[in-house]
Amino acid sequence: MADPLILQARPLTAAAFAPYGDVLETQGHSSEAMNQGWAERFRDIADIDVADQNGRVSISWVHSRADTAPVGLRLLERHPLGSQIFMPLNGHRFLVVVGPSGELPGRERLEAFVSNGRQGVNYRKGVWHHPMIALDAASDFIVIDRGGPGHNCDERSIPGGEVEVRL
Repeated sequence: MADPLILQARPLTAAAFAPYGDVLETQGHSSEAMNQGWAERFRDIADIDVADQNGRVSISWVHSRADTAPVGLRLLERHPLGSQIFMPLNGHRFLVVVGPSGELPGRERLEAFVSNGRQGVNYRKGVWHHPMIALDAASDFIVIDRGGPGHNCDERSIPGGEVEVRL
């Protein structure tokens, strides 16, 4: 069996995450006043792509137990018919592990990022990613993805052996 691959997680930034999707944050986006000036709206910070095969937007609330570093990765998944957004609600950091869309990537093609707890992610359709990994404390997330007919989740073991992520 191969030695575990060690991934060093780095801060989540829009530029570093661009090949995989969008970082959901206000930084870098212009806003407009709303509600008589009591609020700011930041429009179109992500592209929700769920229309394939008569899909519709589905909004879920997910509660995730926390994991501790180093984190052993278990599997990869992708959603071939739609994008998927994870937005933290409690302000706790979470780990984002991704690989390119297409064929199942080997472990050496994975990248790891840490959200600062005020950033969410929008995985583009078909991007391989590890299921959510809450850090620091159990966390709640709003998940926006595709509902409707058709199979929209492929899960696979990570090829090439174990992967460990360090913060």
